[in-house]
Amino acid sequence: MDHTVRAYTDELNKLDHRIAKMGGLAEMLLANSFEALEKRDAVLAQSVIDRDVALDAGEQEVEEQVITLIARRQPLAVDLRHVMCALKVAAELERIGDLSKNVAKRAIAVASESHPKALISGLRHMNELAQVQLKNVLDAYAQRDLERARIVWQRDADIDLTFNSVFRELLTYMMEDPRNIGLCTHLLFGAKNLERVGDHCTNIAEMVHFMVSGTMLPDGRPKSDRTSSTLLPSGE
Repeated sequence: MDHTVRAYTDELNKLDHRIAKMGGLAEMLLANSFEALEKRDAVLAQSVIDRDVALDAGEQEVEEQVITLIARRQPLAVDLRHVMCALKVAAELERIGDLSKNVAKRAIAVASESHPKALISGLRHMNELAQVQLKNVLDAYAQRDLERARIVWQRDADIDLTFNSVFRELLTYMMEDPRNIGLCTHLLFGAKNLERVGDHCTNIAEMVHFMVSGTMLPDGRPKSDRTSSTLLPSGE
């Protein structure tokens, strides 16, 4: 929306700039946390944990700007949706930072353990899917792209399906040799964190859709996580 007050437009642009900055950092922390897990790099993992505070600070800056902007400008219609969407997206990105930090903590826990390449391949695929989802939803926000937001919303099921596969695979490794339980448990929590990153990307996609169109996506988002009803595999 064009505004007669240039400063108002500048404030809204500044809000988007802060979201873009948070998004870039969230992408980096997610990528680095999995790299640390895959390469058993405790130093890189600790750097992810240390840098997460910047995302926390970014969320606080967005909150403060939104409060000031509402008080001074009293935004309406699409501007109000823009401001509220930025506030919620900042919270989702902060949560993605927390999940990346959790993966990094798992990386430190298993840094001294060797793990077969096959064991990490499923998690690598999950990480790739999560990174693509995060990039696409940030692009959807920046470009006000309804179609891209809808695609992100639909593709969360791909991460869920991969998580189901990883879940069963790790359970099988644990059953084959109890000595794998410690390592596989950490990897299982790492996989769950990646699955949750996908959920937060889906949340952002829904917000972008509302911000741009003023309408909500239909209820019943595509979900395929069936691990809550999965039993230990037997006879395999």
